[in-house]
Amino acid sequence: MQRGDQYIEPDNSYYKPSRDPNEGTMTLVVVITLLFVCLTGVLAAVYFKKVTTKETLANIDVTDQSGYISVASPTPTPVAPMADYQNPILYPGLAAVRINKDVTPVPECVPAARKINQTVTVNKTIVEGPYNREKPIFMPDPVLYGSIPGIFTFRGNNFRNCASFGYTNVYRGSLSQRWEFTGIGKKLASTMNFEWSGLRWTGQPLVAEWPADVRQFMKMNDTAKQQQSLKEVIVAGLDGKIYFFNLMNGAQTRTPINVGASIKGTPALDPRGYPLLYVGQTDNNGGACFGMYIYSLLDGSLLYSYDGSDDGAYRSNWCAFDSSPIVNGDTDTLIWPCENGMIYTFDLHTNYARGAASVTVSPVVTGYKYMFDNNVGSRMGVESSIAVYGNYGYFVDNTMNLCCLDLNTLEMVWTKVLGDDSDVTPVVSEENGIPYVYIGTEVDNQGGTGEYCGAAYIYKVNGLTGEEVWASSEPCYTFNGESSDNDQNGGCFGNPVMGKGKISNLVIFSFSMTSGLASGNKVVAYDKELGTVVWEYNMNIYSYSSPVDFYDLEGNAYLIICDSIGQIHMINALTGERITYIQTKRNIGKKEETSSGVCIEASPIVYEGMLIVGTTSGSVFGIAVE
Repeated sequence: MQRGDQYIEPDNSYYKPSRDPNEGTMTLVVVITLLFVCLTGVLAAVYFKKVTTKETLANIDVTDQSGYISVASPTPTPVAPMADYQNPILYPGLAAVRINKDVTPVPECVPAARKINQTVTVNKTIVEGPYNREKPIFMPDPVLYGSIPGIFTFRGNNFRNCASFGYTNVYRGSLSQRWEFTGIGKKLASTMNFEWSGLRWTGQPLVAEWPADVRQFMKMNDTAKQQQSLKEVIVAGLDGKIYFFNLMNGAQTRTPINVGASIKGTPALDPRGYPLLYVGQTDNNGGACFGMYIYSLLDGSLLYSYDGSDDGAYRSNWCAFDSSPIVNGDTDTLIWPCENGMIYTFDLHTNYARGAASVTVSPVVTGYKYMFDNNVGSRMGVESSIAVYGNYGYFVDNTMNLCCLDLNTLEMVWTKVLGDDSDVTPVVSEENGIPYVYIGTEVDNQGGTGEYCGAAYIYKVNGLTGEEVWASSEPCYTFNGESSDNDQNGGCFGNPVMGKGKISNLVIFSFSMTSGLASGNKVVAYDKELGTVVWEYNMNIYSYSSPVDFYDLEGNAYLIICDSIGQIHMINALTGERITYIQTKRNIGKKEETSSGVCIEASPIVYEGMLIVGTTSGSVFGIAVE
C-alpha cells in the first residue's frame, strides 16, 4: 500500500567551539540579536496566522483591478505533513479557497436580470426576509474532506475532482479481472413498462477503511470484522439494495441493506468516518417514501427518510435524488439537490462518538427553490451533484442553467445558460487564487424527435463571476423519442477529469456517440488555460461512464474509461496513447462464461491498484491494474 512517504531533510549542523578571546561579549551580542529576530518572527507568524484562518479567508477583500484575489504578505504558509488518511494524489492541497464578496457577476449572469424568484423554507415553513445560516458553511481544499481513508461521494470530494485513492504500481501495463459479484438483480420501474437492472449512470462505488474501534460495533461478517486492514466497497443497485464487498477479493462483508426502491446515482458516506450512509432513490417504485434515506452502518437500520413531494417544490410529482450529496463535517450539514427543483441542506444534529455502539440523527430541513422568468416549473430539477468551493455551491439544472449558490444566505450569486441540457457534475479547479468551473453538455434540446447530430459543448467558467473563459464543442449524435423512455442521447455524460501532477495543465472530457447513434466515443484532453486540444483518443464504442485518472509513485498519470460493451481502456494520460484494454466477462471459468450482454454505464473507481466498476447486467468487477 503506497500513500506517499514523507522525506525530512536531516539536520547536518553541529556545534563548533569558539576560539575568539572576546567570546563572552560576542556571545552576549549574538544571543540578544537572535532573541530580537526570533521575537519579531513569532509576532509576524501570529499576525499572518490570524489573517489566514478559515473564518477570515472568506472575508478578504484585497483585489487587483481584474478581481483576482491577492494577499499582502508573500510569506508562504508551511505545508502540514500528510496525515495517513489523506489521499496522496491530492496532497498537499494548496487551494487557498477565498471568496471575495466584492467581485460581481458579469452582466449576462446576473440573476436579477432574469427576474429570479427565490424562496427559502425551514422544516417546510417559508422564511420571511433574508436568510443567514446559523452555522456558516465553508469547505476548504478537498484533501481535507475525509477523516479516514476512502472515497466518500461521487468523484470523491467537494471539488468533485478525484475518483481514485492512493498510488498504483503500474509495472506491466496490463489489466486483470480478479473477481466478480453477479447477484445484483432487477426491479420493475414505476411506469410498469421496463425493468431497472444492475448499475447504471452514475453508479460509482464508494470505499471506506473503517477503524478497528468502529468496525467492532458493525454488523459485519466475522471474517470482515476481524481482518486486520479491511477496505470495504459499497455499491447501490437498481434492484433497490446496497451491497458491501471486500475490495481485494469481492467477498461480501455484510448482509445487503434493502432500500426497496431503485438507486441509479451514487450514494455518499459520511467523510468524518461516522457510520452513516446517504442514499437517494431514482424512481417511485418502492421504499418508505419517494426521496432520500440515511442508514446506520452499525446495524443497517434506517435512521431517517425525507419525501420532497409536499414541501412546495415546483416539480412536486418527481422527487428523485440522483445526485450524490456532500457533507460539511464542520457544521454537521448534508447538502443535497433534488429533481423536484429544490436544493436541500439538512442540519443533521448527529449524535455519535467514535467507537460508540449507536448513532442517531435528528435533521432540520432547509429548502431552497428558485425560478427564472423564462423557465417552467414542471421542468425544474437537478440531476447533477453539487460541487462546493468555500460557501459557493455549483450545480446544473434541467433547464440548462449552470448555477452558483451562496450556501449560507441561499441566494443565487450568478447563473449561466448553457448550450444544452447537462447532467454532468461541475468540477472545480483553483488557478492563481480563482475558482474555475468546468462543465459539459449532452445533445438533447437542439432538434426535434428522431435522430440528429448536434454539438456537445464544454466550458471553463470563472467561479466568482460566471464569465466564460473559453468554450469548445464536439459533434455528437442523439435520438429523441416520443417519450423520454425511448431517448438515447449523445454528448457529455461522463464527468471531466481534472489533471494533477504531470498533467495538471489538462482537463479531459469524454464525448459519447461521435460516429453515429450508439457508435463512437472520443476522449479529448484540453489545455486548461487556453482551451486548445492537446490529444484525442478515439473509441469505436460509445461510453456513458466517467473516465478516471490515477497515478503511480513517480507521478506518471493514467486514465481509465469503460465502454458500453464491457471493454476497459487504459490510456497514457500525458499523451493519449492506449496502453492496454480488457474485455470483461461474466462467469469466468464456468460453462456460462460470456462477454455478451456486458454493458458498463456506471463510473468506476481506482483504489490503490484495484479498479471497481458495476454493469447493467448485474455484475460488479474487481480489476487489478498491473
